Amino acid sequence: MNIREFLSEKVQAAMSAAGVPPDCGAMVAPAKKAGFGDYQANGAMGAAKKMGMNPRELASKIVEQLQLDGIAEKIDIAGPGFINIHLAPTWLGEQTGNAERDPALAIRPAAKAQTIVVDYSSPNLAKEMHVGHLRSTIIGDALVRILERLGHTVIRQNHVGDWGTQFGMLIAELEEKLAEHESAGMALADLEVFYQQAKAHFDADEAFADKAREYVVKLQSGDTEVLKLWEQFKQVSLEHSAEIYQKLNVTLSEADVRGESFYNDDLAPIVKELKEQGRCSEDQGAQVAFLQELADKEGKPSPVIVQKKGGGFLYATTDLAALRYRANTLNADRILYFIDARQSLHMQQVFTLARLAGFVGDSVSLEHHAFGTMMGADGKPFKTRSGGTVKLSALLDEAVERARAVITEKNPELEGAEEVARKVGIGSVKYADLSKTRTNDYVFNWDTMLSFEGNTAPYLQYAYTRVQSLFRKAGVDPESISAPVVIGEEQEKALAIKLLQFGEVLSQVAEDALPHVLCTYLYDVASLYMRFYEACPILKSDVSPELRDSRLRLCHLVARTLATGLDMLGIEVSEQM
Repeated sequence: MNIREFLSEKVQAAMSAAGVPPDCGAMVAPAKKAGFGDYQANGAMGAAKKMGMNPRELASKIVEQLQLDGIAEKIDIAGPGFINIHLAPTWLGEQTGNAERDPALAIRPAAKAQTIVVDYSSPNLAKEMHVGHLRSTIIGDALVRILERLGHTVIRQNHVGDWGTQFGMLIAELEEKLAEHESAGMALADLEVFYQQAKAHFDADEAFADKAREYVVKLQSGDTEVLKLWEQFKQVSLEHSAEIYQKLNVTLSEADVRGESFYNDDLAPIVKELKEQGRCSEDQGAQVAFLQELADKEGKPSPVIVQKKGGGFLYATTDLAALRYRANTLNADRILYFIDARQSLHMQQVFTLARLAGFVGDSVSLEHHAFGTMMGADGKPFKTRSGGTVKLSALLDEAVERARAVITEKNPELEGAEEVARKVGIGSVKYADLSKTRTNDYVFNWDTMLSFEGNTAPYLQYAYTRVQSLFRKAGVDPESISAPVVIGEEQEKALAIKLLQFGEVLSQVAEDALPHVLCTYLYDVASLYMRFYEACPILKSDVSPELRDSRLRLCHLVARTLATGLDMLGIEVSEQM
């Protein structure tokens, strides 16, 4: 059950019965301070101003109409008109028990299911994935998992860089390697090295450079042999990406790839339509759209080049074609882009021009969810010690290696330590990123992310393991427990209320695309569980069987909530650690 929505409906009905105008909403939220109930409604204050009444008097009238018999044990008014709702332990126990037995954990699907396109990851196939691709990949993947859990139809789109002038150079280099009897896989085993070799060859050999330029033209005109080489390059590159996605436990597959090349046939028509609409004009030989809607402080319009002087197209052109495809072919209601903050102006330009040109209707929500940069200890973008780009594959391997060392030190006899190290290592890297506010930069720190204390993946994974070990110690299958959940102690009540807020949190993350909100929630659940565990005996001999089973059911809901929440972040749990 979503308690917040449930109470909002009740308060709204009471406001209506008290004569409050329908445009005055009921604002209900969990109470932030102890002693102010469990939930707090403050709709009376805004409504009182409109009605010319004293807020406390209006709050009293609303409380008189509030139908919460058996749901709230007490309702009082605080301050200038806050309505404090103290939930009844019996009702909380019933709702907690229902959630524990519910396969869906009482998470309601969205009121209106949508088709949502999510653009994320988007590596350049000319190079190996590096740390710069991490945030887009894991933030985007967390959102698609959450949106799907809420009943939306989610279409993943991996807009890979697989087109452009650099591919002439790369294809020419690949052809020479194949002529030397190397396989494509062998030649492209290290994409970074291959790219550097091709670039050095291009710079040093004019004949090779001419051939590379010629191959660009052939590629763009659909030459069969050059396309065949390009397909080989693309396939090996995609396999590199697929290996990273598998390591990261990310749900992207080759079926989700819609590279720049996919939109190639629509680029000329896009420019033609913009010219016919008078939305772009020639400027120094290029076709440029000048957007007055994004004018600077001096009133100068924002220029968007959609076709270069030589006839080539740019990222903006491809992104316009992608938007048109997503809105009109995929029939998206929302289109979410997870691209770093440096591309904010570009995305504003593309969104604005797409709307003006009618490529995307007004009913489609276009959203750029920007994110900050992963920083090193020096406060600069994360690099290798030599100043080079950190390959994502190497980073993930190091994470597993470091996790293995930490786990071996804590539990040398652990069975399946290798698998646990993989889950902890990969989970630590992902959670360290996802737990930070998306829009902020953050400092990458191995010691912090692998710590078993604080708001980290190992802490949450260990909390789950502790619950599982409790059931092993009790020798009880949680599914076999039939006793009702009884809420008596304050620690039980606080934990139960937090567990029942799971659906609220997921809805908030789905709306705002801020996965750190889910991370904070899971950390709160784990922390409240630890307090409950310390204060409320479970397996001690003086605990009655009924109370023991009640508390075990509460523990089971904790474990399911942690496992489900971490899974939505793409993080795995282990039965033992």
